Amino acid sequence: MDNKKLQVWLPLMFALVMTVGMWAGYKLREDTAGSSGFISNSKSNSIQEILNLIQNKYVDTVSVDSLKQTAIEEMLSHLDPHSVYIPASELQEVNEDMQGNFQGIGVEFQIFDDTVNIVSVVENGPSYKAGVQTGDKILFVRDTTKVAGVKIKGDQIKQLLRGPGGTKVNITVLRNNSEKKVLTIERGLIPLPSVDAAYMIDSSAGFIHINKFSETTYKEFMAAMEQLQGKGMKELILDLRGNGGGVLQQAADIADEFLDEDKMIVYTMGSKAPRMEYRCSKDGVFEKGKLTVLVDETSASASEILSGALQDWDRATIIGRRTFGKGLVQQQFPLSDGAALRLTIARYYTPVGRNIQKPYDKGLENYEDELMNRFSDGEVLHGDTSFKKGPAFKTPGGHIVYGGGGITPDIFIPYDTTSQPDVVRKLYYKGTLVNFVYRYYTDNKPYLQSIKSPAELSRQFKPGEKEFQQLQSFAKKDSINIDNIPASAKAFLLENFQSMLARQIWRTEGYYEVSNTSDAMIKKALVVMNGQ
Repeated sequence: MDNKKLQVWLPLMFALVMTVGMWAGYKLREDTAGSSGFISNSKSNSIQEILNLIQNKYVDTVSVDSLKQTAIEEMLSHLDPHSVYIPASELQEVNEDMQGNFQGIGVEFQIFDDTVNIVSVVENGPSYKAGVQTGDKILFVRDTTKVAGVKIKGDQIKQLLRGPGGTKVNITVLRNNSEKKVLTIERGLIPLPSVDAAYMIDSSAGFIHINKFSETTYKEFMAAMEQLQGKGMKELILDLRGNGGGVLQQAADIADEFLDEDKMIVYTMGSKAPRMEYRCSKDGVFEKGKLTVLVDETSASASEILSGALQDWDRATIIGRRTFGKGLVQQQFPLSDGAALRLTIARYYTPVGRNIQKPYDKGLENYEDELMNRFSDGEVLHGDTSFKKGPAFKTPGGHIVYGGGGITPDIFIPYDTTSQPDVVRKLYYKGTLVNFVYRYYTDNKPYLQSIKSPAELSRQFKPGEKEFQQLQSFAKKDSINIDNIPASAKAFLLENFQSMLARQIWRTEGYYEVSNTSDAMIKKALVVMNGQ
């Protein structure tokens, strides 16, 4: 076989051998109690033999781990887009996101001008108790490890600051650009909230935003509901925009709080997985009040399970744009080297029998491009009337809903077509606007701290010409000139500046309280709930 043919066929042969080896190993693992991986003397475990030969005999030095990962990824590319390999080095962070917490010091930081700036401190967290303040600049970690002016990366900072709960870490900070302080922080459990906003929009309507479904989401949701109902909530806007999914059971538990009797919430089936039904099992805390659910093209998986169940039972009005279209269920399997395989084992179906998985038979690239195609073909601008992606189903109330390609909302709200100039977009992807907002906050801290709520900020602080000129000057330091942008772009920036400043002060809840005042979906939801 000549070299060209070898180059073409060797990766495929390697992937095929790995497939057989992994399958055989998995079967052996199933059948052998206590087995922790592949059986070393198995004739079917050719993959390990090949790796050993490459490691011990190959002419050049190569990374066997890299070869193995490449082969696994090639193999998985022939399955569905959501079966993925998680390397051991990334597994902890992936698991932490699903657990809803991690062990650390409880700060948010950004690197500006090669300096680590503390942009937020978790209230009552380890850093808060140790005296760390927003605006502090970290100079050293562990007394001697310099982190300022050394082009350090965000992941490196995380590794230095995180650690087991109960352990301590010293940091040296520069405060107010003049005072050095050495602070000792005892690490602890830091929450990663999935319910990141819950407040009353008016005297009767509550708002909850869920950014993902982790193992703590239902508990967070119930706490938010108790808080809002205590304030007189009669109607609810549930915002699932940007929610890429997560733990199915958590979404089902939340659906149970809105649906009565023993209604079906979702069921799953696979060729090797028996049918499993998720049904209502208890009295819900909000079975009767008016409910609207906001979705968009980035609402996926567990978000679609929740919105699909509520739509199928005519329980909520779904507002927004067609959701992502992920109707597959994954299970995570640990591997013997500390990595993990997240493998699709079933499809899920809404109560009326819809599977909303969009097609993936044309390859991963086409699958990923489908979302962008909604912009180019006009769907996100003109509504879903011409873009029904699957068979029609009828709800108990007689409404027509659709399967395949996501959840089609009951009321369509187009994507904001305000096109911003490239120079404005640069402010975002270079981080210039984020940096400016943070600097503005630290420079005006006494005044901004005197403002007690996002609603008060929205009323009292109206960014204008003065703030825009400050942004102009700041942007020029990043080689961005916004002197001649259109009036609409200027208004857009000032509006976003106000919302981002609210995020800086009150984190995500503050952002939503301010930005929702001009949000088209929120306005429509309020109209729907008022019966107009």
